[in-house]
Amino acid sequence: MADQSIPKARTAPGTTPGETAEASAAQGISRRRLLGTAGATGLVLGTAGAAVGYAAAPSGASAPLTSLGADRAMFHGKHQPGITDGLQAHGHLVAFDLAAGAGRKEAAALLRRWSETARRLMAGEPSAHDDTGVARDAGPSSLTVTFGFGHSFFARTGLEKQRPASLDPLPEFSSDHLDKNRSNGDLWVQIGANDALVAFHALRAVQKDAGSAARVRWQMNGFNRSPGATAHPMTARNLMGQIDGTRNPKPAESDFDQRVFVPAHGEPAWMANGSYAVVRRIRMLLDDWEKLSVKAQENVIGRRKSDGAALSGGTETTAMDLEKTDSQGNLVVPINAHARITRPDQNGGAAMLRRPFSFHDGIDADGVPDAGLLFICWQADPLRGFVPVQRKLDRGDALSKFIRHESSGLFAVPGGAAEGEYVGQKLLEG
Repeated sequence: MADQSIPKARTAPGTTPGETAEASAAQGISRRRLLGTAGATGLVLGTAGAAVGYAAAPSGASAPLTSLGADRAMFHGKHQPGITDGLQAHGHLVAFDLAAGAGRKEAAALLRRWSETARRLMAGEPSAHDDTGVARDAGPSSLTVTFGFGHSFFARTGLEKQRPASLDPLPEFSSDHLDKNRSNGDLWVQIGANDALVAFHALRAVQKDAGSAARVRWQMNGFNRSPGATAHPMTARNLMGQIDGTRNPKPAESDFDQRVFVPAHGEPAWMANGSYAVVRRIRMLLDDWEKLSVKAQENVIGRRKSDGAALSGGTETTAMDLEKTDSQGNLVVPINAHARITRPDQNGGAAMLRRPFSFHDGIDADGVPDAGLLFICWQADPLRGFVPVQRKLDRGDALSKFIRHESSGLFAVPGGAAEGEYVGQKLLEG
């Protein structure tokens, strides 16, 4: 869990990527007040984007869709959705393995089906075939569906020569306690929406579309703060009660694309404008964590629990002073504090775009909550993003005593599909 956060708002139709989060937030709150709603998006909060138009409600309807239901992310574009979009309140992660005997032809047909289904559902339309009606009456609700390929996919489809070097398996870390049955996979799908039924509807549609071509390997459910839960946009808290993230790369920064996306002229060519997603199920040992005093928790993280400001002073966004000491000559931000270790300037500039979901999968027989973070980070190359930071954390992060990495995956997520194309077409038909 690096000291980074997702962008505070995704770009709404009619705005520019450089528009400030504050301006977007102000527009979003104003719109929601007019519609009788208020608030911001998930773990890192911000407005979800401009509402799309809908036909007048039929006679007898009480009101049109609020902005929460009407907000729409676009399927077609330079990049796949679900990477720079604002976090949604509900998420599902699911990995598939191709069925025995299924190869490149079956994979291409599956990605074609998945892409068309994602396009329709993200527009608030029903599936083309056998729609379940689960999301009937709901708008798009900021639904995003994102597709990626795992390391094993390329051998199963005879495309080993097209497998990127950046997709080589992640190294082992001493803090790993990985369940192989809940790790990796041939194909990966990320689903997010601001309505639980819309998100489930998409999950069910993707599963049904897989048909006989692929079977589910593992599936995980997550959540974030719901729109309207806070009085103003703010960085949200994780299940440890800490404000989670502050230093994520922002789209307005000049090197954002360089850090997050494969360049248009990059290799392999089919990954142009794509990204690599590292997915980790990180269990938080909440019973142990909650025994610590607030001061002890702050020393573990390196930031105040109340407002996320660095222990060296200022506000949440004030630069951390790594050299500041107290009256006894001790570093104010401990040498093993999580926020110190994860800083890009302490890791050769390594940075990644974190876009996680929290999870809670019940209470164990001994009364311990099975809860934590579905960590998802995006980078142009995991060897320059996730790996160096995790290696540094592995050597002495104070937070490591209170978390456990239980599953892991690395996926190549190609660029967005153009109109009339499906995701991964350049790989599967190239």
